[in-house]
Amino acid sequence: MNTSRLDRPRERAVLLGLCSPPEVPRQQVEEYLSELSFLADTAGADVLASIIQERRQRDPAYYIGKGKVDELVSLIQEKEVDIVIVDDDLSPVQARNLERVFECKVIDRTGLILQIFAIRAKSARAKMQVELAQLEYMLPRLSGQWTHLSKQKGGIGTKGPGETQIETDRRLVRNRISWLKKKLREVSLQHDTQTRGRRLIPGVALVGYTNAGKSTLMNALCPEAEAFAENRLFATLDTKTRRLELKINKLVLLSDTVGFIRKLPHNLVESFRSTLDEVLQADFLLHVVDASHPGFGEQMQVVRETLREIGVEHENIIEVFNKIDALEDPGMIRELRRNHPDAVFISASRGINLSALKEVISDHLAQDFVERKVRTHVSNNKLIGYLYKHAEVIEKHYLDEEVELIFRVHKNRIKHIDAFINTCHGTAYAAADL
Repeated sequence: MNTSRLDRPRERAVLLGLCSPPEVPRQQVEEYLSELSFLADTAGADVLASIIQERRQRDPAYYIGKGKVDELVSLIQEKEVDIVIVDDDLSPVQARNLERVFECKVIDRTGLILQIFAIRAKSARAKMQVELAQLEYMLPRLSGQWTHLSKQKGGIGTKGPGETQIETDRRLVRNRISWLKKKLREVSLQHDTQTRGRRLIPGVALVGYTNAGKSTLMNALCPEAEAFAENRLFATLDTKTRRLELKINKLVLLSDTVGFIRKLPHNLVESFRSTLDEVLQADFLLHVVDASHPGFGEQMQVVRETLREIGVEHENIIEVFNKIDALEDPGMIRELRRNHPDAVFISASRGINLSALKEVISDHLAQDFVERKVRTHVSNNKLIGYLYKHAEVIEKHYLDEEVELIFRVHKNRIKHIDAFINTCHGTAYAAADL
C-alpha cells in the first residue's frame, strides 16, 4: 500500500540565502526567506533555521563561502537536518558540492517550486505540464549523477560506463520531453475545440501573486464555483472557469488561474503557457493584490513582469486590493486609495465591497458593448426570439407589419448575430450600428 505525501514524516529543513548590500539589503533577503519558509511548509518541511550570509558575489563552487559551509556542517549534524533549501538557483556544480559536504539533500528555489507544483497537480494536463518542467530542469543536472562510474583509462575497449549511462539517461529524458510536448499540444487543441463556444461570451481572468485570495474571490462571486482555497501557496494549478451573472444579458466567464511568484521558473511558465491562454484571451484582467502583505508592491511588480513574459501587452487591468479587513491601520487604505484611485478595495473572505467590484466589472464590460438596430416582419419569431436570447433588446417599435428592434450586444458576438440575421435576409434588413 502506497503512503500518501500527507502521511509521510515532515522533513527538517534549513534555509540559506545571500545578501550583498546595498544592492540587495538584508531586510529584503529576510523577506525572501520568509516566503521560502512558506514554500517549504507547503512542500512538507519544518524550517529549523534561516541562514543569511553577506557576500559580494556567489562562490562558484559552493554558492556561500567555505567558512560558512563549515559552520553549516556543524549545524546540520547537530539538528539532524534532512534538507538544505537555497533561495537562489544553484548551478549543478554548486548543488553537487554542497550535497557532498553537507551529506544531506540540497535543493534550490526552482526545485522547491517544481516539487510543490508536482504535489498540487491534480488533472492529467497539469501533471504533464509539471513533469515537463521538472525534466527540463533535470536535464542539465544529469552530468553529476554518475561521477563514480566516469573514470576512463586509455586504450581500446576501456571507455567508462559512466558516460554511457549519462548519455542513456539524457536520451530517455529528451524522448520523454518530446512525448510530453506532443501530448500537451494535443490536449491544448482538444481544449480549444471544447471551449470555442466560450469566446462568444466576455471573459475575465483573475491574476495575482500566489495566496493573494483569487480562489476565495471566485467562490465569493460565483458561489457554485467550489474552487479549492487554502492558506497555502499554489493552491490552484488548473484554470477553473465559471459563469458570473451581472446585469440583464451581461454574462461573464470568470477564470481563476495559477498564481505567480518571485523567480517563477521560466520552464514552468513555458510548460503552463497553454493553461495561461485564458489570461491572453480574456477581455480584461482582475489583478488581485494582498493588501495586508508588507511586500505587496514588489508582488504587484512580479505579476506585471510575468504577464509581460506570457505575452499580455494591454493595460486592460483592474487592480483589486483584497484582505482590507486585515489592515490594522485605517490610514493604509486611505493611502492606497490615493496611490491607486481606479482600484477596488475588498475582502473576499468577508464579502466586503463585492457589489462595488461587480459594478466596476459591469462598467468595464459596457465599454465593449455596441448598440445595433434591425427591422423585420412581425411574424419573424425566429429572429426576434434569437435576439432576445443572445442580446439585450433595449427598444421595440412596431411599424405597420414590421418591427424595429434596438439591441445591445458584446463585440465578441457581433459577427454571429450578423450571420444569423443574414440567414433571415428574406424578412429582415441588415443590422446597422447606432
